[in-house]
Amino acid sequence: MGTGERDQEAHVSEGTTGAGEAGGTTGAAAAGDRGTPTPSPRTLAEALRSRPDASLAALLRARPDLLTPVPNDLTQLATRAGTRASVVRALERLDRFALQTAQALAVAPDPAPYPVLLALLAGDEGDTAVESALPGALAGLREQALVWGSDERLRLVRTARELLAPSPTHPSPTGLGPTVAEATAGMSPGRVQEILRAAGLPATHDPVSAVAALTSLFTDRARMSALLDTAPPEALAVLDRLVWGPPYGEVSADPAPPVRWLRDHGLLLPTSARTVVLPREVALHLRAGRAHRTPEPVAPAVAPAKEYRPQVVDSAAAGQALTALTMVEDLLAEWNEGGPAVLRAGGLSVRDLKRAAAALDTTEQAAAFWLELAYAAGLLASDGEADERYAPTPAYDGWLDLPPAERWSRLAAAWLTATRTPGLVGGQDARARTLAALGPDLDRSPAPEVRHRVLALLARLPEGTAPDPKTLLARLRWEHPARTGPEDLRPKLAQWTLTEAELLGVTGRGALSAHGRELLATEGSRAGTTTTPLLGLAAAAALAPHLPEPVDHVLLQADLTAVAPGPLRRPLAATLNVLADIESKGGATVYRFTPASVRRALDAGQAASDLHAFLAAHSTTPVPQPLSYLIDDVARRHGHLRVGAASAYVRCDDDALLDEIVADKRSAGLRLRRLAPTVLAAQADPAALLEGLRAMGYAPAAESAEGDVVITRADTRRTPPRTAPAPVPEGPPLPDETLLGAAVRAIRAGDEAATVVRKEAPHTAPAEPGGLPRTTAAETLATVQAAVMTGSALWIGYVNADGAASQRVIAPVRVEGGFVTAYDHTADEVRTYPLHRITGVAELADDPA
Repeated sequence: MGTGERDQEAHVSEGTTGAGEAGGTTGAAAAGDRGTPTPSPRTLAEALRSRPDASLAALLRARPDLLTPVPNDLTQLATRAGTRASVVRALERLDRFALQTAQALAVAPDPAPYPVLLALLAGDEGDTAVESALPGALAGLREQALVWGSDERLRLVRTARELLAPSPTHPSPTGLGPTVAEATAGMSPGRVQEILRAAGLPATHDPVSAVAALTSLFTDRARMSALLDTAPPEALAVLDRLVWGPPYGEVSADPAPPVRWLRDHGLLLPTSARTVVLPREVALHLRAGRAHRTPEPVAPAVAPAKEYRPQVVDSAAAGQALTALTMVEDLLAEWNEGGPAVLRAGGLSVRDLKRAAAALDTTEQAAAFWLELAYAAGLLASDGEADERYAPTPAYDGWLDLPPAERWSRLAAAWLTATRTPGLVGGQDARARTLAALGPDLDRSPAPEVRHRVLALLARLPEGTAPDPKTLLARLRWEHPARTGPEDLRPKLAQWTLTEAELLGVTGRGALSAHGRELLATEGSRAGTTTTPLLGLAAAAALAPHLPEPVDHVLLQADLTAVAPGPLRRPLAATLNVLADIESKGGATVYRFTPASVRRALDAGQAASDLHAFLAAHSTTPVPQPLSYLIDDVARRHGHLRVGAASAYVRCDDDALLDEIVADKRSAGLRLRRLAPTVLAAQADPAALLEGLRAMGYAPAAESAEGDVVITRADTRRTPPRTAPAPVPEGPPLPDETLLGAAVRAIRAGDEAATVVRKEAPHTAPAEPGGLPRTTAAETLATVQAAVMTGSALWIGYVNADGAASQRVIAPVRVEGGFVTAYDHTADEVRTYPLHRITGVAELADDPA
């Protein structure tokens, strides 16, 4: 349907079939107030017009797509609310019972009284749960402008009826088929009369009355039961196969006697030469009036799986939170000097992902999660160079300086709001291309909403209670059953959320932790805003007491190892990571000292005395003699050989040591030759020469052109300043209360300007319906000047500098210099208008103020 047709539709009276789509009701026909009949609105726009401002704001909040751009008036809002895209989006956000209610209205007469709708959902025998839940479901549909009208004349928006009503190409979820009137639309009048005679009904003079008589028979429970009592048992078996859908069946050219009996009596109606259909009225009789086999008025409960003491949950979650911090730090430490290259199509290669998983000692899927988490938090990005590589961002250094609890809250807040979906890594997109970690195609708009819903369901359980995942997924399916895409990703997102929340430490042993509850409360209170460093402070405060205090000492052991009895303070950890290699992690981290690690510290500019002093200051045990010997031995040999740039050279005061190097077969690849008793020249570059000599067991030092020792500290590599990736929203953003209030006022004012009663001035060209008034320049000036003197309001047509025409209600205050200054009721402010842009004016019958 085009826009023009929709505009006309919003003004059609209720007597026209399917008129006036998209509205709510006034609230007079409240769910619980059904005793007094209330006047039903005739059009959708009229239904919206009678709503209070709070109800209009609730509509715009529930369907924010209607707000972009702000409608000019309520007629335009009604038209927009009936468009296919908007209705589909609204239907997708209904829970299962609200959707079942809309589906029942789609197969009910239009308009349908409330008792008819109740009977379709509760059946002939009634259902107390349905009777209790239906008013709330109907109120929700009205609030979203999918249903409008009083309880005596309920109407489903036409577009929603088209989407939900059964058709041969689009079966209804109810399993119902067409009505008798729809199924016999192309049938010959003689055939209809034959069906009447076979059913024992008198003949009529026209097809319309014949169809009405047949419909009356099928909807009369007593007469219909009597007719079915005469049916062969085999015929009843055929009906049983079709009653819950699909309602269509194939028949041969010469059908069996049971099928022939059903067809002759109109219980099966032909739709083609080989196809028959079970009429809706017959199916409803066989179903005892139910539109759905299993109405679901009550959301399924989330069953508890296990219960723990809250302290146990918080401790387990805190331990995992500490592990999460370690994982992110270790990952970015691996890439501190520059990470792997970015693929041409974006993202990380499979080989580099495997290397990251091996470095973290975890699975590839878990490694992808930590990578995506660091990326979403703005700690990791590509450097943007020609040879593009991944590296930590400058924000990473600031993040390292925060207390552990605040570092965790930054990660958790980024995870909760990110649309990045690590669970997709390794899968394939629509073009059968593998989805890479950190790639451009991992954003999924529903991800933040699903994470919030999962955590909100966990928060409703008693503290320390872990849910049964199957019941949790069943609850989520009830809350969002309708999806138009080929694959609904929400169940997978829910499962990934449970896994990721446990990895991150939001949950412990499957139950929501205390800091997880604080995180959810903070995120819920700021829905629609951007992540800032101030968010998550309450979660950080709840987590901090459960984290171990950083320690400033280690335990040195005689086997050249050091044991850190807890997380180390940042300066101590940084120095120790250079001086020793991490051998194992866990509750206590074990470091091992090796010649290579000590040489690494010496290359970074440390002297042997500095290393001895450092260990003595931070060890609660005496420095073992083997460790002191190791440091002194490496330091004694460190720098004895000097490598510089010729191609490269080696010089040493000990010519015997140079003789030993030349004689060593392992030096053949360096192609060394003696230039002087204390100098060797090489065909390799200085870096390769250094590496080769170290591989042979020596401890050479690089020197500058002036002969000074070059200190080769590990250079940290950082990207230029980068912001965290913005989430990709699902549809328009949720409006805040300020915007909602302003939008409602603007729509009300525009509607007042469009519908206000006005007087026709003499010699004034009447405006077309919905058009602008037309007056001459002299008449316009005279009318405006008179309004200034009397203080009355005017209805004007105005064309702005861009040529856009609008109509407004103004109260002129002053006219001078070709301009009129007036209070604009439409904009709710004082404005100045050039008189030459006013197309016409008309006096109002009543002052809108």
